[in-house]
Amino acid sequence: MALELRPNCEFCDCDLRPEATNARICTYECTFCASCVEIELHNVCPNCGGGFTPRPIRPATEWRPGLSVVKRPPSANRRFLKYDITDMRNQSARLRLIPPEQR
Repeated sequence: MALELRPNCEFCDCDLRPEATNARICTYECTFCASCVEIELHNVCPNCGGGFTPRPIRPATEWRPGLSVVKRPPSANRRFLKYDITDMRNQSARLRLIPPEQR
């Protein structure tokens, strides 16, 4: 099963193309830009409470049959946070000093 490759930051709604090096995901593939992860979220996913990692880049070239961004295109469905900014900041404040591997 391939990653969905969501097209936007769920916080600021900036575009995150499949080749974006500033895309970050949590274990549930919640997707945010690096700026929001660092400045707004403090490496705390507002949905699950986990940490983030750089999102892998799907190859543009089909090096193996059926495996490329053309053969397995990214999602076009934009996602947005379902929590308000106060709730998100409270979640981040509660968890950001705990390393992700200990949350």
